[in-house]
Amino acid sequence: MKKVLALILALVMSLSLVACGGGSSAKLRFVTGGESGTYYAFGSVIAQHATNNAGINVVGLVGNGSQANIEELQAGNADLAFCQSDVMAYAYEGTNIFDAKVDCFSTVAALYTEQVQIVTVDPSIKTVADLKGKNVSIGAAGSGVFFNAVDILGAYGLDVEKDINPTYQSFGDSADALKDGKIDAAFIVAGAPTNAITDLATTKAVSLVSLDDEHIDKLLASSPYYTKCTIPADVYGLDADTTTVGVGAVILARDDVSEDAIYALCADIFDNAADLVSSHAKYGELSLEYAASITSVPYHAGAVKYFAEHNMTVAGK
Repeated sequence: MKKVLALILALVMSLSLVACGGGSSAKLRFVTGGESGTYYAFGSVIAQHATNNAGINVVGLVGNGSQANIEELQAGNADLAFCQSDVMAYAYEGTNIFDAKVDCFSTVAALYTEQVQIVTVDPSIKTVADLKGKNVSIGAAGSGVFFNAVDILGAYGLDVEKDINPTYQSFGDSADALKDGKIDAAFIVAGAPTNAITDLATTKAVSLVSLDDEHIDKLLASSPYYTKCTIPADVYGLDADTTTVGVGAVILARDDVSEDAIYALCADIFDNAADLVSSHAKYGELSLEYAASITSVPYHAGAVKYFAEHNMTVAGK
């Protein structure tokens, strides 16, 4: 009888894990981004500070882009993940790059705006239209950058496959290819300043391509998850500000991560932000209002509790 009961219990447990991978571990695995991007740099700082001060054990891991991070959550290989706000909506709705709905995760908080940065070292490239016929990196496979590139190029009437010569590279690889003259421009979607661009600027005269208002309006009409934003000239030591669009950088958590752990993570990030700007500049961009602004994916119970204590109501599961 004991063997029968054990088999039944094992079967029930295995069925409960089929839809969305295995459960979370005592160590919260936080999948971030490539080593040259803001996700990895900021995520590593968040993980270390939470581990040292919040009574939770968080480890920052290298990630392969927003889509790949969602898939790591789904497979049970990660408990926390950075993700672009557009890609998390695709996953939750089962659209675009996702063939089926993925709903085993919840929102923890939106942290900052990720600007679409079109970087080049070719002085002849001054507008998006100038990318026609050029060798352009449009992001690593599995990243949200590809769809951002498709959207922006499309607003200018350019087709990714027909009008440019696309390559699929990470931020760091894109910067190296620009440095070596292998590509003419690269789409990099990350919070500015981004290490890959900052490092490139130490050896090359870089410039960022601005979007004009007419095409931004066209893009926002078809893709309302973008917002118009500006990258100040002094961020990279350029001659002028860059006008572009951005999406949100959001932390996600598997639903089976404990409420207490996510509450502690939220408290550690936001209660200490003002004192941690020296450890990473992105802390200076955090606000509770922006953190609670996501509507496409419900919030984790621990986040709901944290925001409620600060008189903010967010939709939970």
